[in-house]
Amino acid sequence: MNSASVALTTDRAGTGALEGKGVDVRWLNCTAEVEGVGATPSSPSPSASARQVAQVDCRGRTVGGKDITIAGKVTKEVNSLCVRGDLTGRVGDRTVLQADGLGDCDAAPSTGGATPPTKGGGGGNGGGGGARPTVTVTVTVIEYPGGK
Repeated sequence: MNSASVALTTDRAGTGALEGKGVDVRWLNCTAEVEGVGATPSSPSPSASARQVAQVDCRGRTVGGKDITIAGKVTKEVNSLCVRGDLTGRVGDRTVLQADGLGDCDAAPSTGGATPPTKGGGGGNGGGGGARPTVTVTVTVIEYPGGK
């Protein structure tokens, strides 16, 4: 599990989940920080017993100007299509989403490498729909002295 993948997947799946709850998402920006990686300079891969947890923090806005937050812990990211953990989504001061998973965790991995389509596709037939949410990923890398 890496922070960039977790942040991007949470952004996409979180936007879809919020839109499924009737929230008109203008934009959402997620960051993730993976803890418990267990890698050191002499051991480049995480130990099998190390449990990775990513702290996720998403901030955004609705089309109507209300603040959006999604925050919590992610314990698993599946095929760039879903995240599992404990996540809470709020619009303004109202909780609209409490989930242990966001996205399609049952989907088979894609062999074509294309990203799945998002709600509200923008076909060129004049159907318009205004601006689409953008995805911004911020990666935080923490290096501990002494390989901790």
